[in-house]
Amino acid sequence: MTIIKLPEPIKRGGMPLYETLTNRKSCRKIATQDLSMEELSNILWCAYGYNREGRRTAPSSHNSQEFDLYVAIEKGTYLYNPEDHSLELKFDEDLRAWCGLQDFVASAPLTIIFVANRDKIKGKDERGVTETIYVDTGFISQNIYLYCASESLANVVRAMIDKEALSKKLHLSDNQEITLAHTIGRFPPRE
Repeated sequence: MTIIKLPEPIKRGGMPLYETLTNRKSCRKIATQDLSMEELSNILWCAYGYNREGRRTAPSSHNSQEFDLYVAIEKGTYLYNPEDHSLELKFDEDLRAWCGLQDFVASAPLTIIFVANRDKIKGKDERGVTETIYVDTGFISQNIYLYCASESLANVVRAMIDKEALSKKLHLSDNQEITLAHTIGRFPPRE
């Protein structure tokens, strides 16, 4: 099993909140240049890391913490482990083309796939579980948007995914559901 220990995330500084909100945008034109390990570390910590004892940077209903983040990069597909802030190799192949139906997704340096474990949400009917996982997806995605705006990175959250095919490719169980995917990279050079 290959484990990549991520650098310690930078938890201070960044752009002031109002400027970050002013700069937040979706962008589907993403350069193919790789992100640094520090940038990857910061993105994942902001998205769904631990910011205090047992708590995440993104809230979840009743602290269910029902999400796994799969990280698709050219070198392979990894599962983010927030407990030790590392990546565990799941597939030693480039699965980025499986992460969306739009052409740019296959060449963008990073896509984070949000995978909810429906069994972790207790005390809700089926509709309540579905509402919860999509609201919680929004919290995680917004954290990514804010980090990317603060650091001038191009990014977009997407629903245009063949979820059934990608679920099979990731060997997900019946209780796991892909909600959305978030694609991230640098802005292309201006022409």
